[in-house]
Amino acid sequence: MMRNVHLVPEDEDDIYSGYNDYNPQFDEDIDNDEGFQQAVKTSHGRRPPPTASVKPVLGAGPRPLGTAAQRMKTGMVSSMGRPTTGAQEGVARPMTAVRAAGYSSAPRGMQFDPLNQAKGPAPPLEAKAEDSPEEKVKQLEKKVMELVEESCMANSRAEFSLALEKAKEAGRQERQLVRQREQLASGEQINLDLTYSVLFNLANQYAANEMYNEALNTYTVIVKNKMFSNAGRLRVNMGNIYFKQRNYAKAIKFYRMALDQVPTAHKEMRARIMQNIALVFIRMGQYSDAVTTLEHVMNEKPDFKSGFNLILCYFALGDREKMKKTFQRLLNCALNIDDEDKYLPHPDDKHYNMILEVIRNDTLRQMEREKKTYAEKCIMAAAKVIAPAIESSFAAGYDWCVEQVKTSPSFLEMANDLEINKAIMYLKQKDFNQAVETLKSFEKKDSKVASTAATNLSFLYFLENEIGQADKYAEVAMTADRYNPSALVNKGNCVFMQGEHERAREFYQEALRNDSTCTEALYNLGLTYKKIGRLEDSLDCFLKLHAILRNSAQVIYQIADLYDLLEDTAQATEWFMQLIGVVPTDAFVLARLGEIYDNEGDKTQAFQYHYESFRYFPSNIEIIEWLGAYYIDSQFCEKAIHYFERAAVIQPSQVKWQLMVASCHRRSGNYQQALETYKEIHSKFPENVECLRFLVRLCNDLGLKEAQDYATKLKKAEKARELREQQDGSHRGDRASSGSRRGSGRGIREHSAGSGLKHKGSLNLFMLHNIIIGSFS
Repeated sequence: MMRNVHLVPEDEDDIYSGYNDYNPQFDEDIDNDEGFQQAVKTSHGRRPPPTASVKPVLGAGPRPLGTAAQRMKTGMVSSMGRPTTGAQEGVARPMTAVRAAGYSSAPRGMQFDPLNQAKGPAPPLEAKAEDSPEEKVKQLEKKVMELVEESCMANSRAEFSLALEKAKEAGRQERQLVRQREQLASGEQINLDLTYSVLFNLANQYAANEMYNEALNTYTVIVKNKMFSNAGRLRVNMGNIYFKQRNYAKAIKFYRMALDQVPTAHKEMRARIMQNIALVFIRMGQYSDAVTTLEHVMNEKPDFKSGFNLILCYFALGDREKMKKTFQRLLNCALNIDDEDKYLPHPDDKHYNMILEVIRNDTLRQMEREKKTYAEKCIMAAAKVIAPAIESSFAAGYDWCVEQVKTSPSFLEMANDLEINKAIMYLKQKDFNQAVETLKSFEKKDSKVASTAATNLSFLYFLENEIGQADKYAEVAMTADRYNPSALVNKGNCVFMQGEHERAREFYQEALRNDSTCTEALYNLGLTYKKIGRLEDSLDCFLKLHAILRNSAQVIYQIADLYDLLEDTAQATEWFMQLIGVVPTDAFVLARLGEIYDNEGDKTQAFQYHYESFRYFPSNIEIIEWLGAYYIDSQFCEKAIHYFERAAVIQPSQVKWQLMVASCHRRSGNYQQALETYKEIHSKFPENVECLRFLVRLCNDLGLKEAQDYATKLKKAEKARELREQQDGSHRGDRASSGSRRGSGRGIREHSAGSGLKHKGSLNLFMLHNIIIGSFS
């Protein structure tokens, strides 16, 4: 601390000397000098007011230095010779220099606080009175806007009823707001923007709830109010409502009125309104007027939708040349999107690659993809429409379209897609040879096109049951593009048909890894698990598939069948009931559900579903037999006769149905009709032993002389049957060894043909439910 202390040498003059020297005369009555004593007490600069009274000192001569009392009379003089300013009685204003240094006239003991921080935070602003009319108006206006926003949000969630309720409430609150403003009479203008928003939202919600008359009335209120600027454009919405109501004349009228409200500088808006007018003309069948309107749109602001609709109009009019020209104009429409090179990575620019990762799949990029996809869809659909019409054959028409697409720089890659679509058209015309030839021409193209063509070829050969060729082209497709899920599915199908179920499972799983939405792979994987006996895994696959395809009848059937195989009767019944909701007229499903109830002992429900199955498919012998047996068990033999007679018509060579008819007559007590029926059976099947036995019994009961003749025939028939049984037994023993070698293979084939089908012979939707699904690109 002493390093910063500098002592003054003794030989130098003391710069502070002389300040303590004073005249002893000044000591007179210092103790009695009130002004001086007051100055001593207030040594931090506070001075008494200049108006303070001071008694003069008697006998004191003139002094060279004024005392404190004298300074009080003449005003305080600062060290610079300036008197203090602003001095008032009882309060002395400090000098400016002293105040700037942080000193004040406050008493001793107070802390140093030049920024006045010790006083705490500033007091809060005075709150406005909540009961004031202006504040009520503002709060009500805020509430109206909140209701409008809630209504719009509910509409976006498709909660149209809630959105309408909020819109109506906003309208009521807005009218109350207007009344309060009128009561204030403060000259404040009504908020027109708020009124417009409330009415416009209310009209939209009426339209969303299909309350078209109310929506039209609300729109009319808006467009007739001259205070709303640009409200005339809302006639487009009114035209849309008339279009939905199929009032096409008024729709055109309002579209044209809205078109008159739009300035010519707004080309986009005018083009959209004219597109609506053209669509109305198309609905009315006035193709010439639609052509005029769409031609104007294509000249002013061409786009793909207008071009495609114009092609359809020319197709309806049969103008080949105009179809060709419009197709060329469609190819020349600008996409207005960035080049694909923008999204290619730069090996040397890491910063750009980081940006590229962000924008590669952002919202703008998705919009560009959607726009390009829509354009390609319009071009492909236009080619499909005009190809058979512009030339003598659809092949020549496709060739012309392909040549035009090749000349377009924006859609050059679509030429191959058109070629593949040409092959599909050959398939629709059942010209398989031309389809195969067209697809084979893509084998030497680039990998993507070659993979698509090979996938389609594999599927075609698979349908024709040429598994070898299908396997070959599936390999070609996988070589060209290993990540093609359709190629992997077709390869799995081929190995499945060859009996290699584990390999098929691997291919299906690989297809799902490449594309989790490949429903063909998931369905076939479930069938594969079912084939190898892994029922739980199969059920898991089909439950996942059901989450994707909610109303797929095949998927629901597989789930119900698997629950039945797992002996979960409750779940099987529930899923079969869901299936009947999807396909209520399928006789096979009704029969399966009736069988489940029959096994559970519920004969009433079983009869109901068996009867419904018979009603939709009256040729199912098994259902006919069940219904006939049900009526016999219920002691209603007369009703059973109808079903057995139908069975006899379906299978006239089967004697058992006719015997059942005769038996029903006999059980019901109609012996004469039973005798006549047995005689008819004997005439058709004279060697039938059962028929002869019943004839002998009935003749004896009725006392007829024919009983002896039928008894003689019965003995001969029984002897002939015994001889046949002996001969069949000897022949059966000779074939036992050879039959045992072939039996296992036949049993496997029969099980494979009927896997999952407990009822054979019924024609219904699920006859092919266990067939592997192929994939076609």
